[in-house]
Amino acid sequence: MAKDFYEILGVSKDASDQDIKKAYRKLAQKYHPDKHKGDKEAEGKFKEANEAYEVLSDKQKRQNYDTFGSAGPQGFGGAGGQGFSDAGFDFSNFSGSGGFADIFETFFGGNAAGGGGSKKKGPRPGSDIEFQLQLSFEEAAFGTDRELLITKPVGCDHCQGTGAEPGSKSISCDLCNGTGEIRQVRQTLFGQMATSRPCTKCHGEGRVHEKQCTVCQGSTRIKRDEKVKVKIPAGVDNDSTIRLSGKGEAGVFGGPNGDLYVHVRVAPSKKFVRNGYDIHSEVHIHLLQAILGDEIKVDTLKEKIGLKIPAGTQSGKVFRLKDYGIEKLRESGMGDQYVKVIVDIPGKLTKKEKDLYMQLAQESKIPLKGKEGFLDKLMK
Repeated sequence: MAKDFYEILGVSKDASDQDIKKAYRKLAQKYHPDKHKGDKEAEGKFKEANEAYEVLSDKQKRQNYDTFGSAGPQGFGGAGGQGFSDAGFDFSNFSGSGGFADIFETFFGGNAAGGGGSKKKGPRPGSDIEFQLQLSFEEAAFGTDRELLITKPVGCDHCQGTGAEPGSKSISCDLCNGTGEIRQVRQTLFGQMATSRPCTKCHGEGRVHEKQCTVCQGSTRIKRDEKVKVKIPAGVDNDSTIRLSGKGEAGVFGGPNGDLYVHVRVAPSKKFVRNGYDIHSEVHIHLLQAILGDEIKVDTLKEKIGLKIPAGTQSGKVFRLKDYGIEKLRESGMGDQYVKVIVDIPGKLTKKEKDLYMQLAQESKIPLKGKEGFLDKLMK
């Protein structure tokens, strides 16, 4: 039974290209062989995710896959005969503009009858790169500029990305005689059939370099450390992703560069707790400040400001500071700051303080019972 690529990536059949790409990146990062050395199960899941993404990320391949379904196309066997699917052949992974010719290519090693149109080596895009960036709470709130050091394949400066040693000539491939393809005639269940495939030496180009580049050994790319500047906008939060177009790995044979995806992680703050674009903080005040009222200084993201504490404020009271939160990322305006007041009960009293509290209790007509009351305990 064919694999369900949508189930492998964990997406629905109507998932967008972006959803498919996001799901693949998550699985690839989770099961990457570098993280699970020697783990065959993780290696298998990584390969499955790659296989699924290769099909579903290509519009034509995905359309073909959706058309045939997980069991493949039926009925090639003719009336009363056994179809290829019933015989155990699964065509759900065959795709591309070649249609039925792709099936011949897979089974017989090339294009059907005539062998024209071999798939030549052409420009290939570079791979995307993912980077984890740690930010402080304040950097995420206000935004910042960072310079990242990325090790990645870049175009070879020595050969200018051609793979040939400068000054060397391009000569006809001696394996395919300059045709770019290897032709074969095979006996199949359909009879004799001519097939062709791209030449393994010149990769379908028909010509090879007389001398490969001495720096990149013909690969057209070399690994190098590169500094990449990234602007972090104000208001980013955990799991925010910033895409830098063209800052990924260099393409091959003139192909476009991949992209760089910067995944943001924000360190917690000792003073504030974030909730969306709002922030929450606490401030401790004395019992008498709560009873009589006061004006205190509280920390905000930018500076200390005055906060009026009304007389009779209860512990746990929350005050709202409008527009003292975090700048909103994709819309105008600011979040708010919420300050929770914690009323501290004195831990120890002097004799004079006890006398004053006793007078206050008498004035308030509060009977204090017992030989050792609460105030006596505070004086110990």
